[in-house]
Amino acid sequence: MSILVNKQTRLVVQGITGNEGLFHTTQMVAYGTNVVAGVTPGKGGEWVLEGKIPVFDTVRSAVETTGANTSVIFVPARFAPDAILEAADAGVSLIVCITEGIPVQDMMRVRSYLDQKKVRLVGPNCPGILTPGEAKVGIIPNNISIPGNIGIVSRSGTLTYEVLYALKMAGKGASTCVGIGGDPINGTNFVDVLDMFEADPHTDQVVMIGEIGGTDEEKAAEFIARNMTKPVVAFIAGQSAPPGKRMGHAGAIIEGGTGTARDKVLALEKSGVRVANHPEEIPGFLG
Repeated sequence: MSILVNKQTRLVVQGITGNEGLFHTTQMVAYGTNVVAGVTPGKGGEWVLEGKIPVFDTVRSAVETTGANTSVIFVPARFAPDAILEAADAGVSLIVCITEGIPVQDMMRVRSYLDQKKVRLVGPNCPGILTPGEAKVGIIPNNISIPGNIGIVSRSGTLTYEVLYALKMAGKGASTCVGIGGDPINGTNFVDVLDMFEADPHTDQVVMIGEIGGTDEEKAAEFIARNMTKPVVAFIAGQSAPPGKRMGHAGAIIEGGTGTARDKVLALEKSGVRVANHPEEIPGFLG
């Protein structure tokens, strides 16, 4: 079982006819994800993947025709904010935005709008969501994980892959893996996902992968201390990063005396979380 996506997910791909959209749609379908439609304005009426998936001009028409309930966005940064808003207005309940490079001010506008509607956004600038053996929405590789009872939530795409693979090599599987993205303004944060894992009867343990910058990990530590009954282990990327230097994600910058790796590690350890020094240590921390 899972949180967010499963075999019942009916997925529409925004930007399906672009190189990235088509490539990853092929991978998602190969994994078994129920991709029911694609959207590219001006290409409505076409079909992709040898006539298997219809293309629509709008998300609304795709939803009305196919019953899609989830959207994944492979749209260039300058169009992605409007793509998110379009999906929200079309009636899907979950939007996953893979696009990176969306300006912060645009995401502030989008987030403000989404907060008024009952729509969950994961991302932007994220690898998406994977429920091993059931569905994947995004770009997480197909062959690096197995089904299990470990929930994974991460700000870092690459480290997500490393941890999933390390768990698989140790014979441990994931219930769901959620890449929340590393941008300063996103739709779903650590606390949101930790809360879902706490309520999920098929998740027994949780892995949290954070990084320097911001205070999301510290907020997660407070939530874990107050609300989590399930064991949580963590890794914080960027422990050797010099202050004031951007490290990968736009959100991964230390400034104003906050956001350091040490701050995050201490907060998590104070909340009873075991923090690994290297991602490869994580499987050994799990029962």
